[in-house]
Amino acid sequence: MSRRTLLKVAGTTAGAVGIGIGTGTEATPASAAGGAFAHPGLLHTTADLRRMAAEVKAGARPQTAGFARLTANRHSGSDWRANPQSVVTRGGDGPQNYGILYNDVHAAYQNGLRHHVSGDTAHADTAVAILNAWSAKLTAVEGSADRFLAAGLYGYQMANAAELVRDHDGFEADRFQEMLTGVFARPSEDFLRHHNGAVITNYWTNWDLCAMACVLATGIFCDDRARVERAVDYFQHGKGLGAVRKAIPVVHDDGLGEWLEAGRDQGHALLGVGLMGTFCEMAWNQGIDLYGYDDNRFLKGAQYVAKWTLGGKVAYTPNTRAKGAVDGWSGRETASAAAAVDPNMTRPVWAMIANHYTRRRGLDAPYLTRVAARSAPEGGGGDYGPNSGGYDQLGFGTLAFTRDRATPAEAAAPPSAPGGTADTRSSTKSGSGTGSAARRGGTPGSSGSSGTAPSSSSAGAQGGRGADLAATGLSDVPAWTAAGGVAALAGGLLLLRRRHRSGGPSEE
Repeated sequence: MSRRTLLKVAGTTAGAVGIGIGTGTEATPASAAGGAFAHPGLLHTTADLRRMAAEVKAGARPQTAGFARLTANRHSGSDWRANPQSVVTRGGDGPQNYGILYNDVHAAYQNGLRHHVSGDTAHADTAVAILNAWSAKLTAVEGSADRFLAAGLYGYQMANAAELVRDHDGFEADRFQEMLTGVFARPSEDFLRHHNGAVITNYWTNWDLCAMACVLATGIFCDDRARVERAVDYFQHGKGLGAVRKAIPVVHDDGLGEWLEAGRDQGHALLGVGLMGTFCEMAWNQGIDLYGYDDNRFLKGAQYVAKWTLGGKVAYTPNTRAKGAVDGWSGRETASAAAAVDPNMTRPVWAMIANHYTRRRGLDAPYLTRVAARSAPEGGGGDYGPNSGGYDQLGFGTLAFTRDRATPAEAAAPPSAPGGTADTRSSTKSGSGTGSAARRGGTPGSSGSSGTAPSSSSAGAQGGRGADLAATGLSDVPAWTAAGGVAALAGGLLLLRRRHRSGGPSEE
């Protein structure tokens, strides 16, 4: 166990105190040596689900508008039937059947959520049937490097869908856990260790973040404390671009934190912000405050992206990253300015983040407030494009995360700690600093280190083969379009140097 991941919540060791999340009542504390985590406890807690149901029943706005978007989505019907595959392929030469998986995953999640809000057990039965069908058949996620995107994205989403029905009659929990750990979490952890045989900065921020989200969600769902610790340690100290100080490398004098992928394009920056928010929310619901880590660094980065996507001018420090394979071809790429933005582009990522900082914590976040209002009511799978980009977030944040403003005492309190396992020495109070350990850089955790890739296999890293290393999901670029146009790619200079090998990766 990394010494950095020993949990402290407001100076109290995890397991010593446990407070029921959102209920104001005491709960049985989890054992620091391996007790269960809070369930439900990924994106939604029991208190959250009860709040949604009560608000919709009372006709509260805007929650009722959010629920209307859920019920209107075609994946939310209790008549959905799963189409499980034994092998899912994304990228490479195999049949590109990963769309079958993400459609079924969103149907399971939406039916599970609809069950909790409406009380209709038919939707829970449908979610269980979908998840059971996949756990009975799926054995592998394969393809080009894009298989790591599939494992990360659909792994964290599948865990969240299952969390909503984990105690429902007929759910095959043990079999589902075997699939989640073996098919999704294992390649995600392999990616964070080896980065597909590439140099540590070859893959942009969102690649790490989807793998991190999968590992964290799997750890919580399976009550696997070691996995949770590895995921949280990577967020805080990892070497890859998904670690918070790498994703947000500069905090400018105006208090905004430069988002690295703003130098790439708008769509992937929105994806990254949504994934980091998802990671922070899942951790928060287990008593781990990553939202506030390093003096609210994520708030500063989210504010930056919100201002930029609203059309505001933001500073950008030219960033040059190394690309290529370990002991193979190499190159460098410079992003010199924030990319152009399409004012019509949006994704369902803002309600969760805005509500945490402004409602839970009572902080001022004007750009988040504006962009969340503009994006409301948020939809979900398929509402933001027909390709995979329209399914990268579970969505429905207006329904799920709209909450009353916390009292000053509630806003100042640390998160509840039913099963927390990470260093949370940071303050979420406006304008306050963080503990000295949180401010320090330090050596990244072991889970973030790169290394020699294992032998080539469909599920493991492929040793930096040129064509495979290059795969970046370009087939899904149209999914990031909006009604008014396409976000322009950032300008930059790509310098490639071939060493010992012919054929390098195609450009991202």
